[in-house]
Amino acid sequence: MPGRILIAEDEPFIVESLMFLLGRQGYETAAVGDGLSVMKSIDEWQPHLLILDVMLPEMNGFDVLRHIRVQRSSTDLPVMVLTAKGQDADRLRMAELGANAFITKPFSNSDLLDQIAGMFAGVTADDVKFEDASSTSGRGRSV
Repeated sequence: MPGRILIAEDEPFIVESLMFLLGRQGYETAAVGDGLSVMKSIDEWQPHLLILDVMLPEMNGFDVLRHIRVQRSSTDLPVMVLTAKGQDADRLRMAELGANAFITKPFSNSDLLDQIAGMFAGVTADDVKFEDASSTSGRGRSV
């Protein structure tokens, strides 16, 4: 049963690609382009999953995730970090802040969809490995 996915990403081509890919799978998507808009969109739209870029304007992904994990309404929201910042220190920091999955850009569409399906199937943060899904090779709206 597909759900609602909020995409927090400031690169328009990546947003368009994700919305198309996820829409084809039946997910309802919305997108915001800066960190400050994420919390408002979570409260208003109540997504089932957040795809979060680390390098966002206004408020970076680390701070966004920290805020999400202290807000009562979003404490349990699954968060997938999707970023070009793939250093081990960033992964560890996001895991400590409560990220459920971590995928490095560029990413494989199948790896991204597999991780999302796992998150919707109830896979817990302890079950998710923070993998580097780099590869060589809808329906949506803006909030």
